[in-house]
Amino acid sequence: MFSRRRFLSCGAAAGLAGATGVYSVFVERCAIQTNTYRISVPNLPSAFAGFRIVHLTDIHHGVLTPLSLVQSVVRRANRIRRDITVCTGDFVHARNTAAEIDAVWPVINTLDAPAGVYSVLGNHDHWADARRSRECLQRSGQDVSHRVAVIERNGSRIWLVGAGDLWEDHRNLDRELKDVPQSECRIVLAHNPDTADTAFTSRVDLMISGHTHGGQVCLPWAGPLVLPVQNKNYSSGLKQSLRGSSVFISRGIGWAVYPVRFNCYPEIAVLELVPA
Repeated sequence: MFSRRRFLSCGAAAGLAGATGVYSVFVERCAIQTNTYRISVPNLPSAFAGFRIVHLTDIHHGVLTPLSLVQSVVRRANRIRRDITVCTGDFVHARNTAAEIDAVWPVINTLDAPAGVYSVLGNHDHWADARRSRECLQRSGQDVSHRVAVIERNGSRIWLVGAGDLWEDHRNLDRELKDVPQSECRIVLAHNPDTADTAFTSRVDLMISGHTHGGQVCLPWAGPLVLPVQNKNYSSGLKQSLRGSSVFISRGIGWAVYPVRFNCYPEIAVLELVPA
């Protein structure tokens, strides 16, 4: 038989669970932070000390991530002091439809930065419509997928290399890096951070990734609940790969498996680079 005390305890627990659910779906999931990370990069020329990269990833335009939210994120990114902006994929959410692709790319095309905007695709872009996603990326002028781009400053250079997505269009990084001088700084854009642990021998000074959403739900003492990567160390923030190189992973903007966030705010990441 239910005692009054037990009844009240169960009611309080149900109320707390309900409030947590509402908060996770409607509050934290929409509370996008702007976070700055100071990252020490090997082989970074002194001319690039303080070089600032705005990093957007995992926008997942679609259900519960309306175009108005994407527009707000882009406006915020364009107001941040930056040298370049990079995007590491998953611009859309739904599978087997080009509708979200056609809607989101005119907004993504309004991103700008003094030294350029550089983007690759993620697995959701391929799952929606790979051909259409590639067309929009190519027309945007941001495309570094399986390409390299060089940025110069005061006679020094850094190289951006687009690795694409591990699950859908991976190529060996030795192939991607073969035209980059051995002595110069190499920054790789890869949607999935597991790319850092694939079979290659070339040096990578910094990899910039997304894909994990930080786990979306991070419980105290338990950590992220769902990480769609093989290397479970790759949650969010600055990590080290199995070969000891730096991998930065943003928590991203949208949602993937579950439309919730708890103790894992979405973010616009700002990377401020300094020489190692």
